[in-house]
Amino acid sequence: MRSILNIVQIVAVLGTISSSLYYLLCLWSAARFLGERKAESKPAPQPSEAEPLSVLPPITILKPLKGTDPEMYESFRSHCLQDYPQYEIIFGVSDPADPAIEGVTKLQREFPDRRIQLVLSPKILGANVKVSNLAQMLAHARYDHLIVNDSDIRVEPDYLRRVTTPLADPRVGMVTCLYRGVAAATLGSGLEALGISTDFCPSVLAARQLERGIRFGLGSTLAFRRSELESIGGFSSFVDYLADDYELGNRIAGLGLEVKLSEVVVETNLPAYSLQQFLSHQLRWARTIRVSRPAGYYGYVVTHATLWAMVAFAGHQWWAGALALGVRVIAGLLVGVAVLNDRHVATDFWFIPLRDLFGFAVWLGGVFGRHVDWRDRRLRLHADGSIHTESYQRLK
Repeated sequence: MRSILNIVQIVAVLGTISSSLYYLLCLWSAARFLGERKAESKPAPQPSEAEPLSVLPPITILKPLKGTDPEMYESFRSHCLQDYPQYEIIFGVSDPADPAIEGVTKLQREFPDRRIQLVLSPKILGANVKVSNLAQMLAHARYDHLIVNDSDIRVEPDYLRRVTTPLADPRVGMVTCLYRGVAAATLGSGLEALGISTDFCPSVLAARQLERGIRFGLGSTLAFRRSELESIGGFSSFVDYLADDYELGNRIAGLGLEVKLSEVVVETNLPAYSLQQFLSHQLRWARTIRVSRPAGYYGYVVTHATLWAMVAFAGHQWWAGALALGVRVIAGLLVGVAVLNDRHVATDFWFIPLRDLFGFAVWLGGVFGRHVDWRDRRLRLHADGSIHTESYQRLK
């Protein structure tokens, strides 16, 4: 019995030290990001000081749609209220009966002076219907600077100016953004929002610091030039991959160009997930990351601070458990409150350990299995990240 306790104590100390070092890295990465954001931030230009059109290139915003999301129309509206001289918004659906169409037509009526198109993309070019949609929408785009973001993303009026400015540097191939989630009044939705702010976004900042930049994009914002998209083979080159945002960013980085993490933070309204829906959504993310970044995924085992703290407490290593939990919560608070301006983290941080335990269960589930549920379909993941559809209408 004594030898078993000694083994538990050794494992606990190693685990808690590893997780503490990881969250110290998150703290350092967040502090660096905040410092860079402060250095790069400038007061919003007055109308008389606004950049000329030649400095602000015209932009096409591509928004593929499927079904409706919470507060979707307000998210649409935020893109029509941009302080930007020339841009267009192209919405795309693959089904002429898609309920999202109603929101687009309402938007066209409210903003008749905006160039807003609705494109029907009936052809299915591959297993990822979103990318298939994008490939067909691109033919209608007038401009060479492109932004792709999800249908539920809400932005501030200076979003276009701030996100596209880095693309003036030819060494920058893509700009992407962190985001915060606004939870619905369910436990699953709350856990999802807390995880985005205190787990997912810290991991992005840590990866940025470790790899001296990032080599992936986030679906909250993907800003790039048409020329780079063509250089990687267009949208059709990854139409059979589930992690399309990762693939687009990774392939542009493969051209030797920087994927820049913008100082802009956008917002998404989360559905009223049940606990089962939350776990299913998280499992899709986990298995997608596993096939996209396997080394990083298996390395995440050291990041589960709450798990290692529990092991430490079981081995009577109280100091190690307290250290791991303390550093983990502080890192979550710094990123959630200071970086993302997520006010709910300041009041809900007590739930971080609970969220971590769900996170470990999801991580463990992600190690096994190759099936994920995505809206109304069940998909099978292959080792290279590609997918094929196994069934439709499964979730209805």
